[in-house]
Formats: sequence, C-alpha cells, structure tokens
Amino acid sequence: MQCPACSNTLQAMTIKDVTVDVCKGGCGGIWFDNFELKKFDEPHESAGQVLLGIDRDPNIHVEYGSKRHCPKCPDMVMMRHFFSAKRQVEIDECPACAGIWLDYGELGQIRSEYASEEEREQAAEAYFQEVLGPDLAENKVRTQLRANSRIADIFGFLSPWGRRRW
Repeated sequence: MQCPACSNTLQAMTIKDVTVDVCKGGCGGIWFDNFELKKFDEPHESAGQVLLGIDRDPNIHVEYGSKRHCPKCPDMVMMRHFFSAKRQVEIDECPACAGIWLDYGELGQIRSEYASEEEREQAAEAYFQEVLGPDLAENKVRTQLRANSRIADIFGFLSPWGRRRW
C-alpha cells in the first residue's frame, strides 16, 4: 500500500494481535483498518506507546490541506473530520472501508485528549448539550413519543375496538 501523504510504501507492523501499516522512513503516518484505532487511542493502552515513535524522514514535506486517497481503496478520497468533541485533531477516514489515516504526531495528541472512553463519552454528551441545548432534549421526547405510539399501534389488536386515536 502507498502512503496517502507522501507516497512512500507502507510497512506492516504487528503490535500484540493487531497489524497496522506505518510510513516508516517516510512521513511517519499510520494506517488503521476499521476499529483498530480503538485499541491504541487511550493512554492506558500500552500497545499504543510503540506507535508514538515511528521513524520518519524530517526532510519529507507533507501537504496537510490536500485531499488524500485511501491506501486500501485507491479510487476513494478520504473524508477529513475531527476525532473528538474537543476538535483538536483532524483525521482522514475512508468512507468505503472506514480505515483511518493519522499523520505523524496525531496519535499522541489523541491519546492525550482523554484518560478513558468514559471521559470521552462524557465530553461528547456535554458538547452535544452545549451545541444543541434544548433542541436535543425536545428531540429525545419526540422520539420516545413516536416509539410509544408505534407500540400502541402494534398492540391495538388486543382491544375489541382497536386503538383509538384522539
């Protein structure tokens, strides 16, 4: 596979039971197949420590603003989005295979954002509350009312008159 940032050949690196592809001697980026990043993204996951020191060539210039093609799906342009609610790290994700590309240093930034998955979930909930505020609570109520109405429709046959609509 070719590195999406510098076109170097990616090298397979196995850490515990996971094989990731790294741009060793190139830009120092890392390719994670779907769900692999979750095994390395928190500080208590010691396996991720090995990936923080990928050998790279400091003379290689990476254009961070350019569109990148997925190393697994070469015809697919990856989407760039923030990794978490803190909006500190932008990652590239393939919409086809859900693989994730991290540029050099991004894994370290991700690992330092939150101490645990619970802390990450709490931050996301707080962010949604801040951004959506009352709309989020109102949407939850509407969703519950629709679900209750569907259940009533399903069991309406139990009544001899069917479900009454007021």
